[in-house]
Amino acid sequence: MRFPVKPFTMITLLLFSASTAFANELYIYPAKGQSSEQQEKDKFECYTWARNDTGFDPMAVPTTTSAAPSSQRSSGGAAKGALGGAALGAIFGSSSRTTKRSAVAGGVLGGVRQSSKNRQVDQERQQWEQKESANYANNRNNYNRAYSACLEGRGYTVR
Repeated sequence: MRFPVKPFTMITLLLFSASTAFANELYIYPAKGQSSEQQEKDKFECYTWARNDTGFDPMAVPTTTSAAPSSQRSSGGAAKGALGGAALGAIFGSSSRTTKRSAVAGGVLGGVRQSSKNRQVDQERQQWEQKESANYANNRNNYNRAYSACLEGRGYTVR
């Protein structure tokens, strides 16, 4: 199942595909004296064949192969930890000083835990984007190889 690309991911993929498109720009030379009309006809027919053969359409808006992981970062870990620490300090402690210390300790631990979760969310998102970019580049490369083979079979030099 293919998923539409979210705006941020679409921008990332478009920038990546634009940079690889320029790097993979093909030069097509009519080695057997084909006219420009014949060259355009052959290019379109090879585009259609390569698209159908590889399942990749370089003219289509990029899509992803899987849903993006949630990029929603959480907040409030320190506040929740402080509340939990204060509650435990009040239950098990014998003074307001113990309650305050427990609240501070709970806040620090809650903040650290929240920061760790947010780093994990960021890493998962980055790994997903790298996988999708690599998948796009691989599909584009396969398309370019098929397109080149078709044109070379029709008497063009492709570089």
